[in-house]
Amino acid sequence: EVQLQASGGGLVQAGGSLRLSCAASGFTFDDYAIGWFRQAPGKEREGISCFSSGDNSTYYADSVKGRFTLSSDNAKNTVYLQMSGLEPEDTAVYYCAADEILLGGCQEWFNPKVPNDYWGQGTLVTVSS
Repeated sequence: EVQLQASGGGLVQAGGSLRLSCAASGFTFDDYAIGWFRQAPGKEREGISCFSSGDNSTYYADSVKGRFTLSSDNAKNTVYLQMSGLEPEDTAVYYCAADEILLGGCQEWFNPKVPNDYWGQGTLVTVSS
């Protein structure tokens, strides 16, 4: 059974940093692209970062490029999102998600109309101005 558990959210001032963690189980990063999306109240889901071992590449949405960094620890089956330079517009619930590589991996990650194969409970990030 695929499970994804995100943690690490909280309240931070604008300009600050947070690191989110996602513990994954039931699959390996060899078979699934792994990453994060977020959803703010009243807005569509926004894919923000995805890593695929299929092409060993990490992708970022333009809105977070240069500020957020995705990393993974394969031994722990854990993925992280280091967020810096946070802005009030980053306030959202952040979800860890996975898409099967053979079915596309990161290809549709940033399409808000296409849901991920799996995602877990989110963690709330609130950035105050």
